[in-house]
Amino acid sequence: MIVGSVTDDHRLYEVPKMTVAALRFTETARARITKSGGKCMTIDELIMKAPTGTNTLLLRGSQDREAKKHFGPAPGVKGSHTKPWVRHKGRKFERCKAL
Repeated sequence: MIVGSVTDDHRLYEVPKMTVAALRFTETARARITKSGGKCMTIDELIMKAPTGTNTLLLRGSQDREAKKHFGPAPGVKGSHTKPWVRHKGRKFERCKAL
């Protein structure tokens, strides 16, 4: 089950036979899945088929985002690789003063 849309991926040469449930499918993705003998269904159809969710696998996208780089020990602490919050990256902002 994919909570989102399924799009075609040309890096995958052969699509294995599988049943996919998602919110949306592109036409090329739906064609490739059904050509390999698989089945495309909506999430409502999956709920009717397996109400308890047995033998289903939930896939989700990557949760990496830019804001996570700022989490962790404070910037400047020894061993910290946390990105500091700065107003701008210009010459006069958050830089040391050159004498």
